Amino acid sequence: MAGLVLAALLGASETSADNPDLVRAARQQIGVTVIYDGSYQQIDYPGGDVDSERGVCTDVIVRALRSARGLDLQKLVHEDMSVHFKSYPAKTRWGAREPDANIDHRRVPNLMVFFQRKGETLPITKRATDYAPGDLVTWDLGRGVPHIGIVVDQKASWSDQYMVVHNIGEGPKMEDVLFAWKITGHFRYFGPDSSQ
Repeated sequence: MAGLVLAALLGASETSADNPDLVRAARQQIGVTVIYDGSYQQIDYPGGDVDSERGVCTDVIVRALRSARGLDLQKLVHEDMSVHFKSYPAKTRWGAREPDANIDHRRVPNLMVFFQRKGETLPITKRATDYAPGDLVTWDLGRGVPHIGIVVDQKASWSDQYMVVHNIGEGPKMEDVLFAWKITGHFRYFGPDSSQ
């Protein structure tokens, strides 16, 4: 809290160094989610989730923000989409006619729009030093397949760049994949109070 007050007094934005809980929450998912499952499921609202042993890349982000900051991306994305539905790709990409709290927050393109609207959009570069622990990164895996992960505070000894916790098919893993695919987004998000 003191860091937030100091940042406000100095006119600076909160930095990823103020968010070690997000990094910890991402790393704690390793070995918990072991089944890659992005199927449509009816879940509670708000605070809904698929079973913790199941999930996809977006679930890493949803669960980390919920655990670290008490932020419910399901609710936050749904509320924003309910007011600004045309700003999201749900209709053009999936043929949706209205927001759907069961799935919208579990889709990378929707999260990209949400973080652009409500968080801090950072430059996409090829310099590893521009990516800090707690940053959210999206990629195109090829042929338009989107992916998302969280930069964490451990560096790979062979590349000296921060690793990423992500789920690309075998549950959350911490890997040196920051520049493995084409980066399509780079964000920081600390919750509604930090939005611009």
